Amino acid sequence: MKNFVLFISIVFLVSCKKETGSDNKPLAAQTIINVAYGNDAEQKMDVYLPAGRSTDSTKLIVLVHGGAWVSGDKADFAKYIPSLQQRLPNYAIANINYHLATTAANHFPTQENDMKAAIDFLLQKSVGYHISQNFVLLGASAGGHLAMLQAYKYDAPKIKAVVDFYGPVDMADMYNSLAVPLYKTVIETLMNGTPASNASLYQQSSPINFVSVQSPPTIILHGDADILVNPSQSVALKNKLQSLGVTNQLVVYPNQGHDIWPDNIMNDAFDKIETFLKANVH
Repeated sequence: MKNFVLFISIVFLVSCKKETGSDNKPLAAQTIINVAYGNDAEQKMDVYLPAGRSTDSTKLIVLVHGGAWVSGDKADFAKYIPSLQQRLPNYAIANINYHLATTAANHFPTQENDMKAAIDFLLQKSVGYHISQNFVLLGASAGGHLAMLQAYKYDAPKIKAVVDFYGPVDMADMYNSLAVPLYKTVIETLMNGTPASNASLYQQSSPINFVSVQSPPTIILHGDADILVNPSQSVALKNKLQSLGVTNQLVVYPNQGHDIWPDNIMNDAFDKIETFLKANVH
């Protein structure tokens, strides 16, 4: 019996020991650029691992760039990474690319599948990276759409929170509300048709259709002068989350459109994101 108690004590002490590198020191910060999560050149991500990380306490925030699904790059988020690292020092960061819908061959759900593949890859690498499986998704515009679709539509892994910068939540409503023909053409290429000709894909690609009582806490940030994604989409999302008792926050910035916001607005947005995540991700 004494030997058994001793064995359990040793196991407990080992399990509580801080993770260290080969020199027995806490793990140093590490940045790994252009990590492949698939076989295509567009399936790459940059990974930022904080010093002193561990599988018990280090969360992961995944950044998903915008660009109307046809442009943009993970480099678009690069300038904000130091701010995120300063505000959320106990988070690792993964900044991902995905297939752009510049050809008919890359229409939806190619981007959704890339998002799922990237999350599955990070899940598999969590032990090797010495991070936990507590994931937060942050996306802007098309990236917000992909982040929400992953978080609301898929049960595994269970996403802990979503940060949505003006992402579309209802693809048919977005298409029907667009006044510029060129923008409608982009959506038609992405969705391989119109809401009338491909209703099922529009339905399956709309995050709002998958919101449930199990959906993760969500903070939504939108400009009231957005002419591409109508702010009413974010209001509809907030209302549905609210009706199901899902923790949420909608922040509307006056006179801001669908673009890169001024530094003072972005600083305020990151302040609110920091507060929201610290309150809702444990």
